[in-house]
Amino acid sequence: MAEPQFENILIVRTDRIGDVVLALPLIDALRSAYPSARISFLIRSYTKALVEGHEHVSTILTYDQSNGLKSFWNVLSEIRKEKFDLAIVAYPRFRIAFLLWLAGIPARVGTGYRWYSFLLNRRVYEHRKTGAKHEFELNLSLLRVLGDWDFSALRPRISISQQAKRAAVAERERLGLRVDETFAILHPGSGGSARDWSPMNFGKLAHELNKEGMRVVVTGVESEENLVNEVVKQAGDDALVSLGRLNLQELAAFIESASVFVSNSTGPLHIAAAVGTPVVGFYPPIPACRPERWGPVTDAKAVFVPDRQRCERCKGGACQGNECMDQIEVPHVMDAIYALLKSRTTNVKTTTAW
Repeated sequence: MAEPQFENILIVRTDRIGDVVLALPLIDALRSAYPSARISFLIRSYTKALVEGHEHVSTILTYDQSNGLKSFWNVLSEIRKEKFDLAIVAYPRFRIAFLLWLAGIPARVGTGYRWYSFLLNRRVYEHRKTGAKHEFELNLSLLRVLGDWDFSALRPRISISQQAKRAAVAERERLGLRVDETFAILHPGSGGSARDWSPMNFGKLAHELNKEGMRVVVTGVESEENLVNEVVKQAGDDALVSLGRLNLQELAAFIESASVFVSNSTGPLHIAAAVGTPVVGFYPPIPACRPERWGPVTDAKAVFVPDRQRCERCKGGACQGNECMDQIEVPHVMDAIYALLKSRTTNVKTTTAW
């Protein structure tokens, strides 16, 4: 029997920034497969700006509120009201699967490998924990139970509003950056999602870039003020600071105007890749965190991964801390940045591995 032509579709991704960015190709894939469908997103409030303004998204439902998760019954009521006929669960959790089942959504797509997978009636049997595929590919693989489509050319993209672009211009002006001035963004935090390159190394990098004539902006959220200040101190004050001033869409617009974005493995790295800014990413030698699964989805990238066997603390066992990240040396990162800037002007694809 042929699949129905779904008309009212819900995408569910209620975790963190990078996870949401890597789920964004589902929007374009579903629009291609079901051109007349209404597409909605269930998401957390703090990542809402990543989806707002997308030309193919009709409604955004939020999973939480300022003081925590919305009540189960409130979320259920909001989902029921929309009368969805298809739900794609890119972030499987029992609570979500139960909500969608109770809401009576006829087709519920998700993993077949959880104990509660019986609540999902279009099950995909593909283990994410093996890391055999990239996260954004795994998201798109969920659609294979609905049809035989080729979405291999799709990539994450963020729709940036004119308002967000104006906010980014205002932030540049506040920092004293000219409209035509090239600058690098260094983002030293990771929100606990990865092992981190040290603030000392970020500071040294900022100092070296400044010596070579490139302005540097250090970004972070308000809770990372001490970390950002430490980077600036290590840089000898050769860096500007943008701390918690922009929402995620405004941050995307600001990052889009940068020449290069350098960070640990964290959500803003995926934002940078999605808006086309060349990226340098630092990844820990942990199988679950490896760039094959969580790397930036772009050709304009340099990815550094230290060798765990060279780390005296972690050699022969599990990763114990950030020490191994110090194997990544500032001169090598500088070389990678130069290569990326050159490739941006010559249209040559560049990938650097540690």
